[in-house]
Formats: sequence, structure tokens, C-alpha cells
Amino acid sequence: PISRPTSLDRRPTASFQAAAVDGPPLFCWSDRLRGKTAEDRDLLELLDPVAESVGLDIVRVRLMGGTLRRRLQIMAERPSDHDISVAECARLSRAVSEVMDAADPIAGEYLLEVSSPGIDRPLTRKIDFELFEGYEARLETDRMIEGRKRFKGLLAGMDGDNVAIDLDGEEDTALIPFDWLVDAKLVMTDALLKRGAELRAQRGEPEDDGLPEGEAETDNTQTSEDNA
Repeated sequence: PISRPTSLDRRPTASFQAAAVDGPPLFCWSDRLRGKTAEDRDLLELLDPVAESVGLDIVRVRLMGGTLRRRLQIMAERPSDHDISVAECARLSRAVSEVMDAADPIAGEYLLEVSSPGIDRPLTRKIDFELFEGYEARLETDRMIEGRKRFKGLLAGMDGDNVAIDLDGEEDTALIPFDWLVDAKLVMTDALLKRGAELRAQRGEPEDDGLPEGEAETDNTQTSEDNA
């Protein structure tokens, strides 16, 4: 069982780790950052093979909205360089639509949106915390640690199953178990924008305005409407 943490143990090795005491088990899913709800995770199970078949990885799935009009948002990327093109968004959208039409997992009408994760992207897999080591991020846990659930600092990679992060105002490095996270996202900074510009320059792509994820100019987004 997972025990409930109450403090951070500061160690002489210039790091500290969430310490735990006995307590009731807490809900834990290894994929809950990629899929927030049980419905999201069911869709991930259905759609992960679809993305893999067109050479992509799904970063996150969110089914949002009420019963009348819902929106299925899929963030995806190439595993080779963690980016995606407009053409690849369109190809994944078509492949997903075919599977969704056959499986019919969503009742009623919904809008399918396939996009890149964006610049200030969500961090949903262990590889994301290694890829963006040295960049600023916000983390949220499912339990209180020294009176708080939200943390902000510079990512320091992974240490086993723990996310390492240099927290604001702390000298040591925190080790927070990956399975305790309920939300993780990069913070838009000059360093992150510079990284994006350098990657685009390497690929010979034009500059964009660096708007945060969620703006149309940032993401390569493909939308389509489906009726159940």
C-alpha cells in the first residue's frame, strides 16, 4: 500500500526525498498524467496502438465538456524528436476517426482535436522530465508534503522512479515520486522559448511568435467533428 507523506527528508547528499508515515492507500495510476479520468485512460488504451501505427506517441488525452457537445483533445509527437507536423496531425486524426467510428466509445457528438503538446507542454511521462532537465516546471501531487501539494523549480531529471527538481527557495534537490503526481507542466520562460527557436532553426523552419500552448498559432492542430 501507498502511505501518506507528511514531510521531506533532507539528506547530506544535497537532495531530499518525500518521507512517508503509515496511512490509507491513495489512488495511483501510472498513466494518470496522460489520462486524467477513467474515460481518458480507456481512450488511451484504444488509441495508443493507433498512434504507434502512424509513427507517433500520444502525450496526453483529455475528453472535455458535458453530454451535449464534448471535445476529445489528443496531444501527440514523434518519438524521435518530440515534435509533430501538420500533416502528421491530419494523418493521426484520420486514423483515430476510423477507430472511433468503429468502436463508438463516446456517446453523442464530439469534436476531435489533434495537436502538438505546445511549448509550455504538459509533462506526462518519465522521459519528459529527462528531456526537459534544466527547465522550469510546476508540479502538483495527490497528497500533502510539508503542508503543500504544489511545487515549482528547475527540473533535474529522474532519479529512479522519482522526479528530481530544484525547488524555488531551496538549496537541496527534491525527489518526488512520479506516481504521486497529478499534474506537471513546463513554465513559459525565455530559456524554453530559445530552445524552441533553436530546434526550429535546426530543422530549417520559420520562427513563430512563441505563444503558449492553447493558442492556435502555437500548435499544429487538426480538428474534425464526429457524430455517434
